[in-house]
Amino acid sequence: MGVSELMISTCVQGVIFCILAAQPILVIGFSGPLLVFEEAFYGFCKSQGVEYIVGRVWVGIWLVIIVVVIVAAEGSFLVRYISRFTQEIFSVLISLIFIYETFAKLIRVHILFLSYPNTALLSMCLMFGCFFIAYFLRRFKTGHFLPGPLRRIIGDFGVPISIFFMIAVDISIEDAYTQKLVVPKGLTVSNTSARGWIINPMGEKIEFPIWMMVASVVPAILVFILIFLESQITTLIVSKPERKMVKGSGFHLDLLILVGMGGISAIFGVPWLSAATVRTVTHANALTVMSKGPKPEIEKVVEQRISGILVALLVGVSILMEPILKMIPMTALFGIFLYMGITSLSGIQLWDRTLLLLTPKKHFPTEAYATRVKPLRIHLFTLIQIVCLVILWVVKSSTVSLALPFVLILTIPLRILMTGRLFTEMEMKCLDADDAKVTFEEEPGEDVYTESPLP
Repeated sequence: MGVSELMISTCVQGVIFCILAAQPILVIGFSGPLLVFEEAFYGFCKSQGVEYIVGRVWVGIWLVIIVVVIVAAEGSFLVRYISRFTQEIFSVLISLIFIYETFAKLIRVHILFLSYPNTALLSMCLMFGCFFIAYFLRRFKTGHFLPGPLRRIIGDFGVPISIFFMIAVDISIEDAYTQKLVVPKGLTVSNTSARGWIINPMGEKIEFPIWMMVASVVPAILVFILIFLESQITTLIVSKPERKMVKGSGFHLDLLILVGMGGISAIFGVPWLSAATVRTVTHANALTVMSKGPKPEIEKVVEQRISGILVALLVGVSILMEPILKMIPMTALFGIFLYMGITSLSGIQLWDRTLLLLTPKKHFPTEAYATRVKPLRIHLFTLIQIVCLVILWVVKSSTVSLALPFVLILTIPLRILMTGRLFTEMEMKCLDADDAKVTFEEEPGEDVYTESPLP
C-alpha cells in the first residue's frame, strides 16, 4: 500500500461517511496508532512467511463480524466511562505526536543534507514560515483589522495561503534544492507489478494458510479497539456541551459505518481509517462561530455535511493534480503538522492546568477547578495525567506499541479508583467535569433533576 491507496480510500470512505454518519463533523483519515499497527502486522506476516496484503483481508472480515456483534449488543455504552480524564490524555498524546514528528522529520532532513547547508537552512525556514503565517492568520480572524466577513475568509483559508507563500519562496530561491511532495500519477496501485485492486483472500502468489485465517481475529480485535477508542473519544471531544451543537451523536451508527467500511476496504488493498482527532478538532474550530467582545464565547457550530464531503472529494481529485502538488515543499507541510499539533492544544484543560504549574495563584483562571480546588490538589491531578501520558508515550515508542490501546483503557479504572480515595467527589466534579460549566446546586429557575438521564 502507498499514497494512491491512501488517497482513494480517504476520498471514497470520507464521502460515504459524511453522507450516512450521525456526526458528519468527524474527519476520518489514517492515524499514527493505525500506522504503528500496520508496521507491526507487516513484520509479523513477513516473519511467518504469509502475504501481508492477504492477511489484511482476513483481518477485515473479522472486523466486520466484531463490529456487528458489538453494535448489536450496544457495546458503545462503554463510552460513558471515558471521562474527560482519559479524553484529555488521548488528545494531548495525539497533539504531541504531531509536534514531535514534525521536528523529527526536520532533523532527518538536516542529517540527510548535512553537506548542503543551504538546503537544510531553507527547509527550516519553509517549515517555520508556513507555521507562523498559518498561526498568524488564525489569530487575525478574531482581530480588529478589516471587515469581519473578509477577516474570517482570510482566517479560514490561512493554511492554503501559507502553503502558497512557501511555494513562492521556494521557487524564487533557485540555488537550493528542497524535497517536494511525492504524488502518484493516475488511479493505479502503488506497485502494479505486485497486485491489482482486488485481493484474492485465498492468496495472491502463494496459498494463504488456514490457521492464519482463524488467527487473524487477534489483530482484528486490536484494530477494532484502536478505531473504537479514536472514533468515540474524538466524538466526545467534538460533542462537548460547550460547543452547543443542536443534535447528538450516533455512536453505534458511526462505529458501524467506520469499521464496516474498513473491513470491506481490505478486499481492495486500501487502508482502514478512523476518526482523526487533530483534523476533526480543527474542522470543528473552523465551523465554530464565536461571540464578539473582550472574552469571546462559542455561540454555535455550523453543523452540515458539505465541508466534509468537499474535503474528501478534493483529496480524491488531488491524485489528478500531480503537476501542481509536486511543487509543494515537504518541509512546508511539516509546518502545517506543527500548526495542527499546537492549535489543537488550545481548549484542553490538561494543557491549561500544566501551564498552571508555573503560574502564581493570583493569575489562576476563574474556572471552577481553579477556584474551588486547592492549588496542590490541582497540581497532583495534573501530574497524574502527565505520568499517564509519559507511560503511553513510552509504550508507543517501544516494541510493544500494539499494547497502546490497552494501556489507554487502563486510565478509565484509574480515574474510578481515584474518586473518593485520592480526590473527593467535589474535587473530581471540578477537575473532571464533562461540561465546561460545573453545576453545584440548583440555580434560579433551574431544576437539578434535568441533569438526570431518562431511563
